Amino acid sequence: MRKYVPKDNVQGKAYYTDRFWVAPRVPRSEVEDAHFAAVMKALGDQAKESYIEIGQLIVHIDATNNVSVLKTLKEECGYTQCSEQSAVDYLAKDGEFELFYQLLNVNEAKRVRVVCRIKKGEAIESVVPLFKSANFAEREMFDMFGIKVNNHPFLKRIIMPDDWEGHPLLKTYPLHGDEFASWYEVDKIFGKEYRDIIGPENRDPAKVDRHDTKRFSRVGYEVPFGADISEGEKEQAVEYSETFLVNYNKKSAKQLDERK
Repeated sequence: MRKYVPKDNVQGKAYYTDRFWVAPRVPRSEVEDAHFAAVMKALGDQAKESYIEIGQLIVHIDATNNVSVLKTLKEECGYTQCSEQSAVDYLAKDGEFELFYQLLNVNEAKRVRVVCRIKKGEAIESVVPLFKSANFAEREMFDMFGIKVNNHPFLKRIIMPDDWEGHPLLKTYPLHGDEFASWYEVDKIFGKEYRDIIGPENRDPAKVDRHDTKRFSRVGYEVPFGADISEGEKEQAVEYSETFLVNYNKKSAKQLDERK
């Protein structure tokens, strides 16, 4: 059996050798746009902090006000589409998850991101009654981070199997899976009694080798499976089907003057 490796605090590890280097931050500006100013007026005291980043409004709120804030944005400000919803793991740094809702106003072509924070073990209220798209997004958040959502109509895993252990998007979750992951398929298909016969799943770090002719597609340089190309390979002409594939790099493409 493979030796178990503890899931240490990966966020505490240094990512850069220069300890004085600081990653540049996305520039922020004050809320001066007339539309966004009206949005902030509608939200009132529910907004703890607000600013503009890359042309969109960022609003920080209390997690307990997520439903009322999103309801105001939808019904009073025209943000009828929730295009994205997820979380970020800041447990090791701050002891909290950061949750965000990405909203779109189709008529005004404006975007608002609502951000809130919860501690580990806390739950967030479901916004499915407001946005049907939040159904799968909240299930994915529960599956990948373990964040529970109160009053969700069907809160269960959506990507991983129902009997999976752990939450893969936590920063303490190993990139190649933990001990449970290495034996999951063997135990499920053959049974634990076959562990010594089959062995654990080989989770290779996916090293990319240009001379590997077994694991990688070589479009334009196709060679037989397992061929030795240490001395180089010949370029093969790429053929495009006229009925299935389209060569978008072809300069002689036809352009229609009018839509038929």
